[in-house]
Amino acid sequence: MKCPYCGSDDTRVIDSRPADDNYSIRRRRICDNCNKRFTTYEKVETIPLIIIKKDNNREQYDRAKIESGVLRACHKRPVSATQITQLVDEVENEISTLEDKEIPSRVIGEIVMRKLKDLDAVAYVRFASVYREFKDVDSFMDELKGFIGKK
Repeated sequence: MKCPYCGSDDTRVIDSRPADDNYSIRRRRICDNCNKRFTTYEKVETIPLIIIKKDNNREQYDRAKIESGVLRACHKRPVSATQITQLVDEVENEISTLEDKEIPSRVIGEIVMRKLKDLDAVAYVRFASVYREFKDVDSFMDELKGFIGKK
């Protein structure tokens, strides 16, 4: 591992432990050249997931897109950054266990909505309003009635 400070290849691991999500390893390293410390994370490499969009285009899975959508839905809500990261981790873990390596975007959207429903009702409605692309107020109200009825 190259040192991010001096670029030297002479680095060594001084501490290793599971990361918060238990799906990666956190390693503290020290550079033998400049004596600075830094942290790296090691994660299992998986086959890249391909997402099938609504228009049938395919693109590689991008965690940042899910994070961005959830962040927008949770804007000015009492949801911590840790909760958002945990939600995205859970979504990512759930889709990685699916048999297919090509996943329709609607499957991911439904998983996100299910998890947001448990986290924050307003964030759920915000996400649903964008994800479901409501055409009019009636379809929006139908979604709200369905949500309220399930509580």
